[in-house]
Amino acid sequence: MPDTTLGLTDDERAELEALRAEKAEREQLRASAAERAEFEALKAEAARTRADIERDRTAAEARERGRRIMEPDKDDLSMSIGQKVVILAVIGIALAFVLMTVLGG
Repeated sequence: MPDTTLGLTDDERAELEALRAEKAEREQLRASAAERAEFEALKAEAARTRADIERDRTAAEARERGRRIMEPDKDDLSMSIGQKVVILAVIGIALAFVLMTVLGG
């Protein structure tokens, strides 16, 4: 039975319903694409956050290692390992220079 209030025939009503269904499908696809884009953006942000946390943790560990190396030990003139290595290297270079000068003539 045709609806006389809108003045549409059955064919026009079917076409209108088909167009509404297509419009709803397009809107659903747009919403899905927007959700997918938001999901990807959040995933990328989470990956960046994890990378930042890992980088900060690595830097903190390196600072702690450096601090421990330069911190004085309980033995041997209360010098740290790093200081001992530097002193030995300077003495070695000076000794090599003196030997080269004396022996090389």
